[in-house]
Amino acid sequence: MKTVAYYISDYGYGHATRSTAIIRELLKGNDQIEIIICHSFAIEFLRQSFIHEERVTFREVSTDVGYVLQENSLEPDDDLLNDKVASYVLGFFIKLRQEMSFMKAVNVSFVISDISPLGIASAAALNVPSLGISNFTWFTAYEGLVEKRLLSFLKNQYKQMTYQFSLACSGEPDWGIKENRSVGFYAREVKTSEVQRIRKQIDPSGKSHIIYFGLGMKVDIDTLAELPLWHSPNCKFIVSSNVQVRLPNVYKIPEGEIETQHYVAAADLVLTKAGWGTVSEAVCAGVPLLITNRSSMKEDRHTIDYLVRHQLCDIIEWKELESLVVTPSLIESCRRQNINYYKNEAMHIAKEINKKIKSK
Repeated sequence: MKTVAYYISDYGYGHATRSTAIIRELLKGNDQIEIIICHSFAIEFLRQSFIHEERVTFREVSTDVGYVLQENSLEPDDDLLNDKVASYVLGFFIKLRQEMSFMKAVNVSFVISDISPLGIASAAALNVPSLGISNFTWFTAYEGLVEKRLLSFLKNQYKQMTYQFSLACSGEPDWGIKENRSVGFYAREVKTSEVQRIRKQIDPSGKSHIIYFGLGMKVDIDTLAELPLWHSPNCKFIVSSNVQVRLPNVYKIPEGEIETQHYVAAADLVLTKAGWGTVSEAVCAGVPLLITNRSSMKEDRHTIDYLVRHQLCDIIEWKELESLVVTPSLIESCRRQNINYYKNEAMHIAKEINKKIKSK
């Protein structure tokens, strides 16, 4: 039995949900591995996602900083972000030694990271192969936001990857590593019966448009309830449990719900920021996308550029969202996307990763 350490970014739920998709497929395709998930922010979500899986255990550890947003905004707080990243870098080598001790104690033979530099650097220090899988690294995500000395530190950690799987929308440079492979979109498996149940629950008459509104679990904007969006005629909305909007036509995903991909698949339109997890769930389910634009976020720019280039979304500026009302013509316009041509690649990606694990 081989032990794989899977490091997952602590920023939001998107990295946790997409990592769940890969881990499930890895376990299906290889009965000779056990996986230790290294993470903190969404660890209870992950525990519930693998509650019946004996080959998955957990190590609660802070893996990275992520973004720090301005109050009541989707835009980054540059000063506070610099402070937090500087603190992370300052304490990095203490955490590195801790992770090396952990890896030696349980005999880790392979490391996967989405996309914390901590697991990659620890693996390299022990001469253990590592694979980074993401549409970005924090090095590229932070360019233009944090100091160059901090960027240089992160770059040096990521250069130690043995393999890299660059996801759709990636804007990563050539890291000069052993293998850099481009792969597509993937998400957790969707059950048609569950999608139908959700649609029936939210819209019993089947006459309304269902809109999934996703800003992410790390976003808390006090003024959301004031948007005219919620009063769009003949529309019902799905929102995450942290959204403070209480209206008869707004349905909150239950707080303990794990398989949230079904709510994305149940929608007629997904209105979201350019978070890769939600975007990929929509693409894999064939649901049209309307994306809010954050030009200051390099990760978002790469995602949006890719989606626009491949005719996979329409774009709305944040200021436009303040007056947006969803109409049948808007939904129809978004439906004219090429989204139905993309398949869920989770099984294919896991198969390729398992080949590398088995070869070590």
